[in-house]
Amino acid sequence: MFSIEAIMSTNLITVPPSATLAEARTLMHDNRIHHIPVLDGDQLIGLISLTNVLAATDSFLRDDGTRIHANDIGIADAMVTEVATVDVNASLRHAALFLERHKIGCLPVLDDGALVGIITDTDFVAVAINLLEQIEETEPVDESFDDLDVA
Repeated sequence: MFSIEAIMSTNLITVPPSATLAEARTLMHDNRIHHIPVLDGDQLIGLISLTNVLAATDSFLRDDGTRIHANDIGIADAMVTEVATVDVNASLRHAALFLERHKIGCLPVLDDGALVGIITDTDFVAVAINLLEQIEETEPVDESFDDLDVA
């Protein structure tokens, strides 16, 4: 069966706490990600999400002279510091249940306290698709559905 290690992303994009929200936003856009671990050296100290970036920056509809720009806001001022994490050897089911119950989008994955990956809700969607495809391959074909008229 699947393990956290098998589905987590290991090509990690990280930022230091001295980075700006503009830098984080650019990294998210360029890499098509929504979560970036914040590292001080090798130590995980926070997490910045696209939601954090959007919430901390002003709307482009606001007057340019009074708008707070993403270049002026540091990651340290907007990041989440109480980060839920998961051990690389934990149960994949428990990690999925934790994400669902707490309505969060990712869990950084630790191995002996070191950041080794990140697992996201998108990773679990991929697992669900894989399992559904496996089920469909083993189910007998029901020919009665061929005669349905869909309006």
